[in-house]
Amino acid sequence: MMEKQVGLVLEGGGMRGVYTGGVLEFFLENGLFFPYVIGVSAGACNAASYLSKQKGRNKVVTIDYASDPRYISWKNYFKNRQFFGMDFIFDEIPNKHVPYHYDEFYNSPSEFVVGTTDCVSGEPVYFNKQDYGQELLKVLRASSSLPFIAPEVKFQDKMLLDGGISDPIPIKKAQRDGFEKNIIILTRNKGYKKRPSRFHFLASRKYPQYKGLLNALQNRYQIYNETIDYLEEEEKKGKVLIIRPVHPLTVGRMERNPQKLESLYYQGYEDAKQAMDKIHNYIHS
Repeated sequence: MMEKQVGLVLEGGGMRGVYTGGVLEFFLENGLFFPYVIGVSAGACNAASYLSKQKGRNKVVTIDYASDPRYISWKNYFKNRQFFGMDFIFDEIPNKHVPYHYDEFYNSPSEFVVGTTDCVSGEPVYFNKQDYGQELLKVLRASSSLPFIAPEVKFQDKMLLDGGISDPIPIKKAQRDGFEKNIIILTRNKGYKKRPSRFHFLASRKYPQYKGLLNALQNRYQIYNETIDYLEEEEKKGKVLIIRPVHPLTVGRMERNPQKLESLYYQGYEDAKQAMDKIHNYIHS
């Protein structure tokens, strides 16, 4: 069932994204799809398995592999200067271990937009199906490449990093693309506010050539908090429907504990289940 004129907007959050995976699993099981999906970082990665209609895939590729040192570990960091094994996650897993259903994804009528950050300008750069073509995994990798712990990704003459830096919850992009009603999946509880980064000095040492990126990193907390304020105003007007964890999370961005991750995944699944009547009313109102 394709719901017309309603977009789906997905926040990132590293391993907290298993919450989104749980929500999308419930959507998938119930055949709930949208003509427009936009996400950044872990949100975009979870959307990819949802749009390829692979039930249970997000749980396998995130939770089942979380304790695998090839997925996330200090060993990766000391060997390649990246905590997440980006080649393992964006090449080996989808092409060997848990094969990705590319045909199903590309046959989906849904538009799928992936947000990234341009290191030079510090501005968000969005890629849709026409832009990335057969290179979906590369833009997902770019969108998921967190500063300090993953290298920049070169794509179409741009140097890119984590989409969550410049546009952490791309609601305004969805609205500019013509979707006045949107369902938003967040990975933080109501009341959460991001604080200023304490690592600006380290960032200026790490990325001296990227003034735009440094500016985006410094202003990241303001952009995030302003976006949350905007979403809550839009929610009051009935323009968006927000699904998010009720309680503050004990799961961190780089969480490796499978029990914690599985609990958060099923929290997302149950929250989607509880919200289903509200979702249907919102869609058809």
